[in-house]
Amino acid sequence: MVMKTSEPHSINRTLDIRYEDLLPFFKGFSEGVIFVDRSGTIIYYNPAMAKIDELESADVPGKKIVDVYDLTCGDSLVMQCLKRKEPIIDRFLLYRTRRGKVANTIHTVFPLFKRGRLEGAICLVREYNVLEETISSISIPRSKQLRPNDTRFDFDSIIGNNLDFLRAVNTAKMAANTPTPVMLCGETGTGKELFAQAIHNRNGRKNSPYIAVNCAAIPENLLEGLLFGTTSGAFTGARERLGLFERARGGTIFLDELNSMGTGLQAKILRVIQERKVRRLGSLRETEIDAKIISSVDKEPHVAIAENNLRPDLFYRLGVVLIPIPPLRGRRDDIDLLARHFLAKHSQALNKELTDISENVCDLFQEYNWPGNVRELEHVIEGAINMVVSSRSIEMRHLQSHLTTWWRKQNSPGTAVPPSETLSVPAESLCRGEQQKRLPETLPGHKKGKRKRGKGLQAIQADLEKSVLAEALTTYQGHITRAANELGISRQLFNYKMRKYSICREDFLV
Repeated sequence: MVMKTSEPHSINRTLDIRYEDLLPFFKGFSEGVIFVDRSGTIIYYNPAMAKIDELESADVPGKKIVDVYDLTCGDSLVMQCLKRKEPIIDRFLLYRTRRGKVANTIHTVFPLFKRGRLEGAICLVREYNVLEETISSISIPRSKQLRPNDTRFDFDSIIGNNLDFLRAVNTAKMAANTPTPVMLCGETGTGKELFAQAIHNRNGRKNSPYIAVNCAAIPENLLEGLLFGTTSGAFTGARERLGLFERARGGTIFLDELNSMGTGLQAKILRVIQERKVRRLGSLRETEIDAKIISSVDKEPHVAIAENNLRPDLFYRLGVVLIPIPPLRGRRDDIDLLARHFLAKHSQALNKELTDISENVCDLFQEYNWPGNVRELEHVIEGAINMVVSSRSIEMRHLQSHLTTWWRKQNSPGTAVPPSETLSVPAESLCRGEQQKRLPETLPGHKKGKRKRGKGLQAIQADLEKSVLAEALTTYQGHITRAANELGISRQLFNYKMRKYSICREDFLV
């Protein structure tokens, strides 16, 4: 395909994709945009890029990258991309134009191919100071804030009755009133931010700032300046600016997904924690800090250490109180409670009069593995409410397609026993190396090759499941944990199925 640039003084070149219809879009783009051909000759140069470089946009097309910038082929990220034929993502580059302008930037460069042949590259450029200001200005919308300290949650916002979850909540409450660092350990979506805000709002610092930093979302070269602050002269365009450690003085700073931060920056964080002082970039003066530090990791800390994603010395400093938050699949007894909480919350917000969740949907929720944890459950409920027109309950037809597709696959004829917990070993048991326990080939009360006429597959499955539960309770004289272990499912799921089939434990006690 051919790209013919419509900008004045630009030249015609061939690239992988036809872009002429998109040039007006690139012209108004907030980031600098450069197109080059395979030789590194610039064939498009948008106004934002001209503003960063302080050059005339009409003077640049037709020139080589190394002629416009004081860079060698080895220094230029565009030329590196053309040589390697691989993308370069969010790379810091401090460069000088041939006219002497110094720019402090973040580059992303993608190679462009046509039928497998390299034809050129597109380079997106964001100025450091602009990006830093954008990230620094991000905050929770005021309409969603309940408190002046930029938080929305306290311990009353935490929903759950699961024993392991309540243990985590209790530990968090006890650690809230001390200056001791707290580390939260849990998968994405388990509620680490909720715990961090609740801890802040329970201690004497609740009227002071709460600063949350997502370490996975900000490039490391920007994160250092945001955390420690900058001083005039630290680099071109740098200004006096408070870092987040200083802004959190008297309050709390939450370092979310700490293990996503580079280990080099982790070493600098360690020094700040040890000395209780921070030094801005480019400054010789140290400032004392007074902030409670809460951090989080999205995997077990010793695993993160083994993978070289977390410095052990930093873990020992920040993990003084370690709070593991169980995933939703590990607290299935809370699923119904959480689902109905989100049903009430979002029904009110969306002006819908929903009061119930159908039995089939509850069954699906219990069997589904919830890789996105509580956050995924809330989004599923909110999405389903949007699909309801006249019903007063959430039905299977209202759920998102990935859930209903999963459900059909698990319940289709000939499908093996699902890997969640429907009469198979729970995922958490497999992690402990437990061996799967198998049911007898002929289930109790079922004669091979015969069935009661007039009953559908679901009714037959329900009868068999009820019979299996009853026999297990009879065998273990009403001892639910032993009965659940015999069937290879969790105690929570066993309790749920007892409620579903109206099985009373007292009937089996001896």
